[in-house]
Amino acid sequence: MAGSTFGTQFKITTWGESHGAALGVVIDGCPAGLPVCEEEIQRYLNRRKPGQSRYATPRKEEDRVQILSGVFEGQTTGTPISLLVFNENQRSRDYGEIAGYYRPGHADYSFDAKYGFRDYRGGGRSSGRETIGRVAAGAVAAKLLSQLGISILAYSKAIGPIVAEDTSGVTPEQVRSNPLCMPDDEKARQAREYLDQCMKEQNSAGGIIECRITGVPAGIGEPVFEKLDANLAKAMCSVGAVKGFEIGDGFQAAASTGLTNNDGFYYDEQGKVRKYTNHAGGILGGISDGSTLLFRTAFKPTPSISAPQKTVRKDGGSIEVSIKGRHDPIIVPRAVVVVEAMAALTLADLMLVHLGARMEHLKKIYGPDFG
Repeated sequence: MAGSTFGTQFKITTWGESHGAALGVVIDGCPAGLPVCEEEIQRYLNRRKPGQSRYATPRKEEDRVQILSGVFEGQTTGTPISLLVFNENQRSRDYGEIAGYYRPGHADYSFDAKYGFRDYRGGGRSSGRETIGRVAAGAVAAKLLSQLGISILAYSKAIGPIVAEDTSGVTPEQVRSNPLCMPDDEKARQAREYLDQCMKEQNSAGGIIECRITGVPAGIGEPVFEKLDANLAKAMCSVGAVKGFEIGDGFQAAASTGLTNNDGFYYDEQGKVRKYTNHAGGILGGISDGSTLLFRTAFKPTPSISAPQKTVRKDGGSIEVSIKGRHDPIIVPRAVVVVEAMAALTLADLMLVHLGARMEHLKKIYGPDFG
C-alpha cells in the first residue's frame, strides 16, 4: 500500500489498523532542540479519544502515547521520532458479519476493488483510528509552530443544519466549553437536540469544521504545485470523512465580483503591508499574505448507522443491513483536533521548505560563523 506518508521536509508516516495491536507514526525531518514530552502530545490525543460524551462512540480507549525514539532529555534530537499508541479495547467480533457484504458509505467495496482483500474489522486503515498517528505528529508540529508565534484553532462551525454564525472572536475556552466543540452555547444546545433526534432515528449527522491560523508570516507556500492552500486541501481531504474544503470566502466567491472579492492593501503604523478585508483567507497565489488563514472542511455523516440500509453481498445478491457495534453518531467534534493537526503538519512542512527560498536565508544559516 502506497500513500501513508505526508510531507516533504517535515514528513510523517502513519501505520496500524483499528483492530490491530497498535497504531503510530514516524516523524522525519523535525529539527533538533524542540522541547517535546509525552504529556503535551497526550493532551492532543485526549481531545480525539472515544467515549468522552454520548455523541461519541462508547469504545473505551486511553490512547496513551509512548515516545520510542527521537527525543532525549525532553528535546528532539533531529533523528526520526517514533510515537506508539496501543489498542486496548477492540471488539472484532462486532465486525464478523460484515465480512460478507459491503457497508453503504464505507470503503469496503473500493478496498476490495483495489486490493482484492480487506481488513473488515472496523475498516482497517480506513478507520478513524488511523488519525491517532496524525494527531500525535500534529502535536509535535504545533509545538514547533508555537515557538514561532503561530497559533491554530479549529471548532465546529456547523452540525447538521445548525450553524454558529459569528465565530470571528472565538477562543479555545469557548470551543472546549461543550462536548460538541461549538463556540456558541445556544447553537450547541440546538445541535444537541438535533443529534438526539438523529440518534432516536438510528441515524447520524455531518457538519463543518472551521479553522483559524494566526501569526503566519507572508511568503509561506510555493506558487505552483506546492501551494499552501492546495496542500491544506490535500491534507484535509486525506481525512477519511471529509467531502469538501474551502478557504476564505470559498464557494461564495463564485457569486462575487472582482471589486467585492479583492482585498485592498494598506500600510500599518509599523510600515507593514496589511489588508482591509480577508476574502482570500490569508493566501494569494498559493502563498501566505500575512493575514489570518481561514478555511472550512465539510464532514459527511457517520456511515455506520443502525437504521436499515440496502446493499449487496460479496458473493452476489441484495440484502438489507443494520450496522451493529460502537459508532459515533457524529464525527465532527472528535475531528476538530484532527483538522488542527493536519493544518500544523502542512504549515510546518512548508515553512521548513521555505528556508531555502532565498540566498539571504542560507547565508544566515551557513555564513562564515557556521559550525
